[in-house]
Amino acid sequence: MKINTRIFITDQFLWDVVYKFFTTVDDVVDFLLSNKYKQISILIGDDNPIIKKYRKDKNRQQFSQLIYYLKKKNYIKVKSLRSKKAIILTKEGLSRTLRASFKTQEKKKRKDGKWIMIIFDIPQKHNKARSLLRSILQNLGYKMFQHSVWITPYDVGENTEKLLQAYNLESYVKIFLIEEL
Repeated sequence: MKINTRIFITDQFLWDVVYKFFTTVDDVVDFLLSNKYKQISILIGDDNPIIKKYRKDKNRQQFSQLIYYLKKKNYIKVKSLRSKKAIILTKEGLSRTLRASFKTQEKKKRKDGKWIMIIFDIPQKHNKARSLLRSILQNLGYKMFQHSVWITPYDVGENTEKLLQAYNLESYVKIFLIEEL
């Protein structure tokens, strides 16, 4: 897996925390969009290699600040689990992790040389949905062609459709497969 050096430490930490779960899953998007994601919890003890790595790379204060920031942004919760402290990823944390996973994945161009084009029209009253859609498209490798028209040469059509359905955005979006620009 190719790691993007411009990824934020918070995204990298979230990705590292759940990566071991993803290595056993065939389709990361299906996993995150299912209810199985609710089972992700990581014990914070010194025997956990991920926690040990971050504590070693950062001093105790920086590590505590990272955990504090993740809790403040509601990406994680720290609770007692099996009489030890554990990090539990929230829905927001998993959403952020999904975006981070798209940033870290190497994008593959379509073999047929065609491009995917998305045209959307989201009403003004759904500003958050429009912002969410743009964020999803950027993370999947789409580029803005015009204000509400985005294109990509990458083979991300299936992930695009799943995410549109997961966030109930499919009614605002049309997806086209085009041969030339």
